Amino acid sequence: MVINFGAGPAKLPREVLLEVQKEVVEYGSSGMSVMEMSHRGATYVALHEETLALVKELINVPDNYKILLMQGGGTGLFAAVAMNLMGRTGKADYLVTGSWSATAAKEAARYGKVNWVVPKQEKYSTVPDHKQWKLDPDASYVYYCDNETIGGIEFDTVPETGNVPLVVDMSSNMLSRPIDVKKFGVIFACAQKNIGPAGITVVIVREDLIGHAMPITPTIFDFGVIAKANSISNTPPTFIIYVMGRVFAWIKRHGGVEEMHRKSLTKSQLVYDVIANSNGFYYCPVEARVRSRMNVPFRIGGAAGDEDLEKLFLKGAEALGMQQLKGHRSVGGIRASLYNAVTVEEATALKQYMQEFLKKHCK
Repeated sequence: MVINFGAGPAKLPREVLLEVQKEVVEYGSSGMSVMEMSHRGATYVALHEETLALVKELINVPDNYKILLMQGGGTGLFAAVAMNLMGRTGKADYLVTGSWSATAAKEAARYGKVNWVVPKQEKYSTVPDHKQWKLDPDASYVYYCDNETIGGIEFDTVPETGNVPLVVDMSSNMLSRPIDVKKFGVIFACAQKNIGPAGITVVIVREDLIGHAMPITPTIFDFGVIAKANSISNTPPTFIIYVMGRVFAWIKRHGGVEEMHRKSLTKSQLVYDVIANSNGFYYCPVEARVRSRMNVPFRIGGAAGDEDLEKLFLKGAEALGMQQLKGHRSVGGIRASLYNAVTVEEATALKQYMQEFLKKHCK
């Protein structure tokens, strides 16, 4: 049996996959697959509306927000956010704490002036203290990535930005803990981590921020156009949206976001406990207070990492069916991604393997 610890596209709940398997040829009594039916037909539109309603219910989205389903992935939203929001003042603040927020800041700089709020870090290992932040009160918005998949950094608090709208990339921790949507102007999450297959991005936008897109904004990235058309301004990826809806229903059946949060704490602590009790054999470079529940990066053999030991670890893990544990190419080492679909039992299996490897190879 394979245990998928991949960072994305990531594991989907087996229960959902089996449900989709039953319906892939014929959805309900429609006589056809979701992949075949018209995106403007009554059957698909009902499915589409159900998916949006589940998002609204799971995280209590207020009525003055629009839920959009957009294409282009997280990278597309890096541009879309800037093009839809930057026009008010031509400036934006970016809290850069990892590779993805850095990429987003560089993309936004194509459309206006970007202020890097925190000092640039040679290696990302923490969220700098807010006393080091240099926020611009004239910024159109403040942007941050709530969970950096590569570096394994997750914000422990929501940044305070006063009257400046707050934009957050929650691609890798969406629906893994409760959030107060009212604190944000825009929330977005590409699906291939916690909420479905690659190919769709959930965007939650406060209504007063819609309708201000720059003239250069492509229609497909214009929040106003997408909101007016209820995310069906063009042909959406219907099958992906269907699967995502089934994932949302699975979360609801299994205790909602609160239960996903409880399990995420349990799973991540299993791995972090092994690291903490390894006398330095396993090393996590991230400051403890902002260690991610979703992505746990670590080195083997000390802070610098012993690449031979890490290759041996990966080989042994694969022999046990544990897949995609290799760290991102930019940082190396090991990375265990513990998204909602990864079970406590699977995280326990990783813990046991780490303990056995430690006993065998620690000198």
